[in-house]
Amino acid sequence: MKKDFKKWHNAKTEIDNSPKRLFFHEREVWWCSIGVNVGFEQDGKGEEFTRPVLVFKKFNNEVFWALPLSTRIKKGKFYQTANLGDNMPRVVIISQLRLIDAKRLIDKAGVISKDSYLNIQKAVIDLCKL
Repeated sequence: MKKDFKKWHNAKTEIDNSPKRLFFHEREVWWCSIGVNVGFEQDGKGEEFTRPVLVFKKFNNEVFWALPLSTRIKKGKFYQTANLGDNMPRVVIISQLRLIDAKRLIDKAGVISKDSYLNIQKAVIDLCKL
């Protein structure tokens, strides 16, 4: 699939110029304009280049660490189950942890369970020990 970097650049310019900032918390899952990225980095889809992300660690009202979600279930140290309580199987991709500006947030999709969040925290810490 050919990536449209020019279209994403235009969308990214609009996002950067936007004054909006939504209020968010850790454990929440948001649709986020993650964009068109290089190589095997997770891309967003659709007109707004979105994909769901977990707010993993909030640093302030502007930025947070995000973990992208996927419904393509994979096993291993780079993936951890994310339970939103809707019986839809999904995982967070631990290896794709990245800093995100709140301007990229579009719409809140839900909140993962406390148990899922604790398991994800442990998986991130364990990965950092490698």
